[in-house]
Amino acid sequence: MDVERVAEELYGLKPAEFVPARDRYVAEAREAKDTAAAKAVAALRRPALAAWAANLLARQKRQEAEQFLAVGETLREAHRTLDGEQLRTASRQRNQLVTSLARTAADLAKEAGQPVSDTVLHEIEQTLHGVLADQDVAEDWSRGRLVKVPEIAVGFGAVTPEAAALARPSTAEPSPPESSPEEKRKSDPGKESGKESGVKSGVKSGVKSGRDEDARRRRDLERARTAAGEAEAEAVRRERELAEARDARRVAGQEAEATAERVRGLEHELRETRQAKQEAGTAATKAAKAVTAAERAARQARRTAEQAARALRDMERQPEP
Repeated sequence: MDVERVAEELYGLKPAEFVPARDRYVAEAREAKDTAAAKAVAALRRPALAAWAANLLARQKRQEAEQFLAVGETLREAHRTLDGEQLRTASRQRNQLVTSLARTAADLAKEAGQPVSDTVLHEIEQTLHGVLADQDVAEDWSRGRLVKVPEIAVGFGAVTPEAAALARPSTAEPSPPESSPEEKRKSDPGKESGKESGVKSGVKSGVKSGRDEDARRRRDLERARTAAGEAEAEAVRRERELAEARDARRVAGQEAEATAERVRGLEHELRETRQAKQEAGTAATKAAKAVTAAERAARQARRTAEQAARALRDMERQPEP
């Protein structure tokens, strides 16, 4: 069994279809006594819905995916070198691309018959941030094989000019080399003996000072990277809160509109009910009058019938001529 072909097929399926299809291939491999393939296919994990939607984007929008991966490479390189200008430029591209591509992934999922909620849309955005920040995640995504939503990406924070300066090599002209002891003796023999111990002390002091400066620069660089990561994490968190607040506002607006529509419908029904009540009252009044008139007519007819019956009896009692 071609495990790679099977994996490619499985990760192209919707999450609900993944496990049944995988189990069928495992059974097929076991039936064929292909133990290695059965084990490899059984180890394939069903992707989360957000990861599947992100994979769908990588599979169906190859050009956009390659451009996005290039932005990730630029961001990671800029962060490693603390290239402030390059990082700021790529960060602007990142924010625009993540939002746009997450929407595209959601549209593709809907077209595939698997619409996603706003919560899953946020997870797609988080997945794409992870693609930018982590090389391993980027590789899995580029193959359409992501299984889970990565942790919130940390590490692409704003770079301060001071931090960027630490990462750049110094452009200052090097100091001229110090004269050798032999040259100093030739130029001023009388001073050699008095300065020899001072020179040694100065060399040691300079070495120690250089080491201290290197250590300080490393500490400053590490602090700058930590601050950059924390700033990025805070920015991502704030962006998510903003997106959630906007979603809550949209949902609340939709609910308010739905409630207003229900109220309008109830008001319409109430008006119709009142109209029907009024019409029923009018009809009841007419019916009551009709009943009264009918009762009066019936009584009158009964009296007429009784009078006719008496007249008939009177005629029957009279003798024939």
